[in-house]
Amino acid sequence: MVGLTENAAVKVKDLITKRTTPTEGLRLGVRGGGCSGFQYFLEFAEAPNKGDRELDSFGVRIFVDPKSFLYLMGTEVDFVDSLGGAGFKFNNPTAKRTCGCGESFSV
Repeated sequence: MVGLTENAAVKVKDLITKRTTPTEGLRLGVRGGGCSGFQYFLEFAEAPNKGDRELDSFGVRIFVDPKSFLYLMGTEVDFVDSLGGAGFKFNNPTAKRTCGCGESFSV
């Protein structure tokens, strides 16, 4: 499963309501790049793409392409707001190594 924490879901819902374009949910994925080999991405989605896995997490629709799903299985996305900054954090149990910024990983 791939999902959001309740805190992340609240933040995503808030961001979606502020958008001026139609938004069906959130796209989570993995791209090649970053200092550790793979880089996470998350973006708003107007609709699912053909072949996407469609998930629901605390009322937020999540779309994940099949290739990314293999790397994201078991991942939970949290939203943190601290003195060091605010943002979404990927907690991926299959990552063997992550970079210092937490935005890239290797398996």
